[in-house]
Amino acid sequence: MIKRRRVYSIIQAGYMDDKPSLAYDFTLMAAILITLAIAVFDTFPAAESCQNLIQAAETITVIFFTVDYFLRIWTADYIYEGLYSRGTASLKFIFSLAGIVDFLSCIPYFLPFTGDFLRIFRIIRILRVFRVHKYADPLHVIANVINKKKGQLLSSIFIVLVLIVTSSLLMYALEHEAQPDVFSNAFSGFWWAVNTLLTVGYGDIVPITFAGKICGTLLTFLGVGMVAIPTGILSAGFMEQVSQLKREEELEELKHILTLAEANAQARHEEQQQSIITSSSFAGNSAQHILQPDTPEDSYNFCPYCGHQLPK
Repeated sequence: MIKRRRVYSIIQAGYMDDKPSLAYDFTLMAAILITLAIAVFDTFPAAESCQNLIQAAETITVIFFTVDYFLRIWTADYIYEGLYSRGTASLKFIFSLAGIVDFLSCIPYFLPFTGDFLRIFRIIRILRVFRVHKYADPLHVIANVINKKKGQLLSSIFIVLVLIVTSSLLMYALEHEAQPDVFSNAFSGFWWAVNTLLTVGYGDIVPITFAGKICGTLLTFLGVGMVAIPTGILSAGFMEQVSQLKREEELEELKHILTLAEANAQARHEEQQQSIITSSSFAGNSAQHILQPDTPEDSYNFCPYCGHQLPK
């Protein structure tokens, strides 16, 4: 009987010495790439003549994703390391971001929808690639940086949103009379503010009044600075994370060296103790030999020259 713990270790991102887990990860990557290829190829006219092949590949990948989804629900309690019961852990996984992505990547296939709706959910399956992100250390580092700096990032995003809303209302007030069809409402100004402050500049909406141009120029310079704030936060966080990883590697290396040195010192100490014990044993045997010679005591009762017994 296959144990749930082993199933969990296989479907999770594995290590190089775990061949079944590696094979499962590569199969998952292959299914994701096939889905991506189908999504791209289906936009070409030539796809009309290959619908049977596309449908077969779609069916195989969806079956794989569906089995993977239910296996992850079945082993969800191992994700949380025993913090929750099996039922609670399964519910937490189902309503987690990873669980929702897994659900949306397979369930639309079984619903009576076709066309563009199905293509959208094919794209969602690509997000499954982050399940094997453990093989890519840079992705792991970036995820840690975003998690550590999320407070500062949210603050900077909030500032940018406030600036965008303020700029849109200001530009609407300055340009509405001159361009009632272009700046017809605040949303038109919002679209212009997003293009300007985020330095996209599509050019479909532009100010024509003198006050609007002055305001647009100032907001463009301000937008460059606003975009640089989250970029600077991420850059600083990335450098901190890299430095921390380097310090951890150096600490691990130092611990390894100290462990080897301690083991060598212990081995030398044991050798010295063994040498002392051996020397002490040899000295004791020599002293005993001197005090108790091998010559029998009775041999001293006879003359060594003539062999006659000596008087006692």
